[in-house]
Amino acid sequence: MKKVLVAVNGTLMRGLELNPNLTSIGATFVRDDQTDACYRLWSIGDRHPAMMRTPGEGTRVAVEIWDVPVDGLATLLMNEPAGLAIGKVVLRDGSIVLGVLGEPFLCKGQHEITAYGGWRAYIAQR
Repeated sequence: MKKVLVAVNGTLMRGLELNPNLTSIGATFVRDDQTDACYRLWSIGDRHPAMMRTPGEGTRVAVEIWDVPVDGLATLLMNEPAGLAIGKVVLRDGSIVLGVLGEPFLCKGQHEITAYGGWRAYIAQR
């Protein structure tokens, strides 16, 4: 079975609400990591985050790297909230993996939480 590395930055993370969407398709946790320092993060109605690449600004965002069966990738994406998409994410070591990103329209008018460096840090302070 062919697999691909996917970076997740919110409710798909271990122990959080949508993590079963990963485990039910046979994905396995690989490691904790961070993005390159060019991402910003928003809380979408305090339900989930949305991360966008913003070259020249932003910070490193905490992510989890998962090994996801290619056959399950479409299922994973279809179960994500509207406005989230799969794209390429640059990690702190410069490597590139697939990851969950927010579309710009989704972030407009939402609470920016970039300063927290990740969804877990943000929800811990709520």
